[in-house]
Amino acid sequence: MNQKIESSAHIDQNTSIPAAMNYWEIFLLDQGRSEYTIKAFLGDLKLLQKFLPPDTAIGQITAPDLNHFIEWLQKGRGRNIPCSPKSLARRITTIKSFFRWLSAYRRIPYNPAAEIAQQTVISPLPEVLTTAELNRALDTARKMMRGKKPDSRPFILFKLLIDTGIKKSECLNIRLNHINVNADDNYLFVRYPDRKDRNKERKIILSADFLSAYPQYLEEYQPTDALFPWSQRRLEYILEDLGKAAGLEKHISFSMCRWNSALMDMRNGIDRNLIRQKLGISKIQWREIDMKLKELSQKSD
Repeated sequence: MNQKIESSAHIDQNTSIPAAMNYWEIFLLDQGRSEYTIKAFLGDLKLLQKFLPPDTAIGQITAPDLNHFIEWLQKGRGRNIPCSPKSLARRITTIKSFFRWLSAYRRIPYNPAAEIAQQTVISPLPEVLTTAELNRALDTARKMMRGKKPDSRPFILFKLLIDTGIKKSECLNIRLNHINVNADDNYLFVRYPDRKDRNKERKIILSADFLSAYPQYLEEYQPTDALFPWSQRRLEYILEDLGKAAGLEKHISFSMCRWNSALMDMRNGIDRNLIRQKLGISKIQWREIDMKLKELSQKSD
């Protein structure tokens, strides 16, 4: 049992929702949950408190109460604006997590949220490049690198994103010393400045094509700290301009490259857990992504 909760949480079935929320917040912080997740969870519980009669104790809340609360959310909370499917799914997760915690520490006689069905929201399939489109973009980037006015940025940026599957924020954070280039070990070290995100850090092998073009890029632009010393918008323009130069109707983006990277790994038979680790996402996040990748991989290319 968590020591912080055991020593200080003098709560029982007669405790009010706000008082129980205070101790749950301590528990979540101790579990390393992010500031934004905790803020969202507590906001959801405040809605539940608003819905129930004043001074309702946690032990008085029943399964019908929670089902009526969910129905209230779906009907727009008296505003005729229904709760979005994504928000509803999160609020159900909050309810189930809160009462599961209370039940696990025996603060309530039973878990009223145990029978509530979790609602999973699956967003539409992402747009990706076909193999032919991806190869056309790479060929175009190579030509731009070898033209009369050589520009290696499109190839280095696009190839890095396709090879590694990193997110936009991770790309913007790359420093020169995050790239290890030697005869025995070539990799990108995806690093995070905030200690709470250290679990997302990982090493990703760099491709031979990237490594062969990398010296030209360093010579052309001579970066001194950040790998890409330009704004986020400028990098987005580089990707968009590459797509136009390749004659693609689709707009190449950071997100598209990330999906294409994972999709290629899946089609190449890479172990799914290794793909998840390469993307730097949790097992919970992976569930939806895995389903989408399976569906994308089954589509004709």
